[in-house]
Parts: sequence; C-alpha cells; structure tokens
Amino acid sequence: MSVSEVQEYVTVTIGGQMFGIPVLQVHDVLGKIQLTHIPLAPPEVAGALNLRGRIVTCIDVRKRLGLQNANEAEDQMSVVVEHHGEPYSLLIDSVGEVLSLKSENMESNPATLDSRWREVSSGIYRTEDKLLVILQIDRLLDFAGSSVKAA
Repeated sequence: MSVSEVQEYVTVTIGGQMFGIPVLQVHDVLGKIQLTHIPLAPPEVAGALNLRGRIVTCIDVRKRLGLQNANEAEDQMSVVVEHHGEPYSLLIDSVGEVLSLKSENMESNPATLDSRWREVSSGIYRTEDKLLVILQIDRLLDFAGSSVKAA
C-alpha cells in the first residue's frame, strides 16, 4: 500500500488570485513594511527593508506577474523567502492558511494560464472554490534572466 506524499503550502492572495508557496521556503510573514527605494533597480524590485539587521530586497509580485498595481489605500503584507542564500521579501495582498495537499492531486499548468504565470508556477490545485497556483520561488525570483530575454 503506497502512502500519498503530502505537500504543505502557505496560501497568499495577490490581485484576487490565490497562490501557494511551499511552507518550507517561508521564513517570515510581515505586516506593513517600511521600504527604501533602490535607484535604477528593475521594475519588479519595490525597494529594500531592514529585517533584524539584514538588508532584504523586496519584490513586487504584482509587477512580476503582470497584474495591476495595488491600491495605495490597501495595506500590503510581505512573505520572506530565501533564494540562493539571500532573503527576499515578496510583496503580497494577504496571507491565508497553510494547506496540506496530496502531490498526486497537483495538475500541470493549463494552457490558458498567462505565460508569465506559467513561467513561475510548478502546477495548480483545484480547491472547492478557487484555483491555487503554486509558485516556484526560484523561477519567480529569476526575473533578471527573464528581463534579459524580453529585451
């Protein structure tokens, strides 16, 4: 008898869409943050923040995914992940719950999924009421490579 492998994801909402980040990659969840602008940074870089003495680059996930900018009145949150040994803060709208999902229920990205989303997603889960797009953090944070390709 085989035991199904279960993956856990922290759910986050960005532009009304639910995304999942593998729970083992999430180091911190931050409320309202104070960002410092970084001159000449790519558009996806929202700024930098000081997290317990470490300078952390903050990525605007909405820009990375081609979504509209957040309303200025909305309080955004941030999830801190690690990429190549460096912490990165992902600017999101809200954090949901941790979902434990069977790996066998993950589906490949539908052909209708936006190409920018397909590029950073490892697959999808269909929940009762929403589509959960699983973010692949390494690909999400590899925007320098995708910007060069686009140029």
